[in-house]
Amino acid sequence: MEEVSAAVRRAAEDGLRVKAVGTGHSFTSIAATDGLLIRPDLLTGIRSVDRAAGTVTVEAGTPLKRLNEALAREGLSLTNMGDIMEQTVSGATGTGTHGTGRESGSLAAQIRALEMVTADGSVLTCSPTENPDVFAAARIGLGALGVVTAVTFAVEPVFLLSAREEGMRLDRVLAEFDQLWAENEHFEFYWFPHTGNTNTKRNNRSAGPRRPVHWARTWYEDEFLSNGLFRAVNHLGRAVPATIPTIARVASRGMPTRTYTDLPYRVFTSPRRVRFMEMEYAVPRAALPDTLRELKAMVDRSPLRVSFPVEVRTCPADDIPLSTASGRDSAYVAVHMFRGTPYQAYFTAAERIFTAHEGRPHWGKMHTRDAEYFAASYPRFGEFTALRDRLDPDGRFQNDYLRRVLGR
Repeated sequence: MEEVSAAVRRAAEDGLRVKAVGTGHSFTSIAATDGLLIRPDLLTGIRSVDRAAGTVTVEAGTPLKRLNEALAREGLSLTNMGDIMEQTVSGATGTGTHGTGRESGSLAAQIRALEMVTADGSVLTCSPTENPDVFAAARIGLGALGVVTAVTFAVEPVFLLSAREEGMRLDRVLAEFDQLWAENEHFEFYWFPHTGNTNTKRNNRSAGPRRPVHWARTWYEDEFLSNGLFRAVNHLGRAVPATIPTIARVASRGMPTRTYTDLPYRVFTSPRRVRFMEMEYAVPRAALPDTLRELKAMVDRSPLRVSFPVEVRTCPADDIPLSTASGRDSAYVAVHMFRGTPYQAYFTAAERIFTAHEGRPHWGKMHTRDAEYFAASYPRFGEFTALRDRLDPDGRFQNDYLRRVLGR
């Protein structure tokens, strides 16, 4: 933390802008800079555990994978998490990374305190009782308020999750969506474009016993099928787009049905080794069925060939000004294209549907929205930008992306 503070002070003296970057997982230029780039590679590990308060303070550069494993060794767990755990703690929280949950929200919604270095190099700590206005906004700060150096999360005794993965027709999922959401602590599904098929996943707490997927089946289904074979068919689809609808139909019918019980991070997260481009929008949860029907109709009537499934998740409303779930129960729709495949036409058409439903784009994924759009989409947008102007009056943490989405 002292090194970060000194680096920011030197940058200010030299008139340089400053950005911190994690693992580079974001699809936007949110961490790009023409000045000083801070990499928190050594700012890692658990700083302290407070079992009485149910909190853990962790250095901001800690990869989520290492955090999850360290918490499990302590007999602790986050309540909810995303489906990828390669990001750093500060990168994931600062861009609004989320999983899926009926009552449990994003990673940022689980934050109980923050430590950050502000534009003059001073260290500021915040929580609901200390600098509460900063805490309210900085949980999803986009790197615009300072360099986060430590995060305190709410944690709980480690528990078990039972997962059931099975195929289901899209029309049934959409017709029964409210029921599926209400009956499961964590519900998500993947729709395969060019088909009417989905793969659903329901995660619920279990008293045990622990019954993980056998290692051989894990290798076959998660590594060979979902990564190795999936990469190969995407290469085929990129070379011969006409094969994609047939591949999608075969793949969507061949998804395995499985039930297993394991530690939370082994259920919530999955290996993702096939490279892609991604756009994700949050729409009001009630608008999800219409949004998906319109997306399917758009793909069906277009010449597009989409080889990646569309991912759908939910989050409850929270009180974070720039959270995509701020003030409303939300459903997330993520569209992907295999890396190296033209994606602009698909993403443009999808974004038109998302914005028609008052969608809010994920801050770390591709979109074309600007500050004018966000000022109308987020009731507390002005509260965030006013705090940004107070904490960083000279734009020390500014870059082109933040100028576009936040204005100046």
